[in-house]
Amino acid sequence: TMSKANSTQHFPAGSPARPSGATNAEPTWTPNTDVYVHATGAVIKVELAGLRKEDLEITVDGPRMTISGARQDECRNGNSNFQVMEIHYGAFESVVELPAGFDIAQARASFQNGFLRVDVPAATGAKEAG
Repeated sequence: TMSKANSTQHFPAGSPARPSGATNAEPTWTPNTDVYVHATGAVIKVELAGLRKEDLEITVDGPRMTISGARQDECRNGNSNFQVMEIHYGAFESVVELPAGFDIAQARASFQNGFLRVDVPAATGAKEAG
């Protein structure tokens, strides 16, 4: 279901996204995300340049994985006038809903060179005794 999709954008029509005015709870941008499936599972890859793994939060709710955090704008002084502004700052959120057949509880995350990679194994037919 896509009922949560509408709740990720909180800007009235026509108003610009202003990360500096946003509260920490309201995501203002969505990072570029790839999701692909292979023989033994699925991979979620999120482009998060300029963040540390400590800045990221991953939560799981059923088949849905939410990756959130915030990117700070630490390098410009307050008197700057932008000529080009393509980098997003402030709170972000990426929500990925995997199809059935993956064991999201066994997902493993790694963060390297500005990319978060989450490997989700395919669910096994029979639960193995642990």
